[in-house]
Amino acid sequence: MTQPINFGFGEEETMLRDSAARFFADNLPVDQLHALTASDSDPHKALDAAWKPELWQQMVELGWTMLAVPESAGGMGMSAVAVAGLCEEAGRAAFPSPLLATINATYVLAACESAGAIAALESIVGGAAATLALLNDKGGEESAVTASDGKLSGTACFVQDAQKVQHLLVRAGQELYWVAADAEGVTINPDAIIDLTRDQARVSFTNASAELVSEDADAALGQAMPAIWTMVAADMVGAGEWQLQTTVEYAKTRKQFERELGFFQAVKHPLVNAMVDIDQSKSLVYNAACAIDSEPENAEKYAHMAKASASDMAAFISSRSVQFHGGIGFTWECFLHLYFKRQMHNQALWGDAIWHRARMADMLMGAVA
Repeated sequence: MTQPINFGFGEEETMLRDSAARFFADNLPVDQLHALTASDSDPHKALDAAWKPELWQQMVELGWTMLAVPESAGGMGMSAVAVAGLCEEAGRAAFPSPLLATINATYVLAACESAGAIAALESIVGGAAATLALLNDKGGEESAVTASDGKLSGTACFVQDAQKVQHLLVRAGQELYWVAADAEGVTINPDAIIDLTRDQARVSFTNASAELVSEDADAALGQAMPAIWTMVAADMVGAGEWQLQTTVEYAKTRKQFERELGFFQAVKHPLVNAMVDIDQSKSLVYNAACAIDSEPENAEKYAHMAKASASDMAAFISSRSVQFHGGIGFTWECFLHLYFKRQMHNQALWGDAIWHRARMADMLMGAVA
């Protein structure tokens, strides 16, 4: 099967993206985002999740949480291209919510194809937020959680937006379980991370009750991971576009030596390079999303390409945006650091550029002994 024109990004996808852009701009412009997430610069402050649950409820009412849920489970079953457009706008707004975490959990549940997974998807359609609890303390896929008679014990690490969700999708050996975040025996221990727009935690389980949703975690995750990598990359593209636009506007207004900063080649040439990098990453993101929809045999390879490119792009535009804002660029009062930190978190989330290129090399050339 070949890819459709424009990656299949049509009228419905455009309407969703544009409505998301308006929603984020109207409800949490960057000055309000800064006030919400960066009002306290104390590095020893409590590790609370800074977000607006009432805006999440509005997002649920708009149907965004059910976009990736199959129609068989009561969702909208929209294309990965459409979901990528939404994630891009969420990244452009650096929006604090469990949207990305819930979408990622949705893709894994959809790949499970079990009665328990369908029930879990139906709860997401009803407005429940969810996140993935898959990794051990080294960031590896070998689970540190064990299951016995429907009870979980152990600790999952690097759990995204754990303080915002109602459910956890947990890996225990070769099985996946659906767990209520407030269930007896579940303890959420927040991590201190640089990203002020999200939270992360270690989640401990002590004989916590859980619902089995898959007996083959590798198969479900193997099918879902290309979408997860692609949606994180889409978030990075949106954030990169905001960083570029903001830096260009500053370079057009800030004067030095009686010239706008943008007049100098040392400024405008790197910004052009950043624009090229962002456009390349955006093309790779939508190529990967389109492959999920129409070329599943190529989805993993294209998703590796998208996440690797977006990670490199994020590092470059983040450093340039801060540098070209001069002395104000690295201050707490400047909005740039919110995006810089979100980009740095995204770089490592679900594999950095080096990791993805190594996996892609294995696919193309075979693993080297």
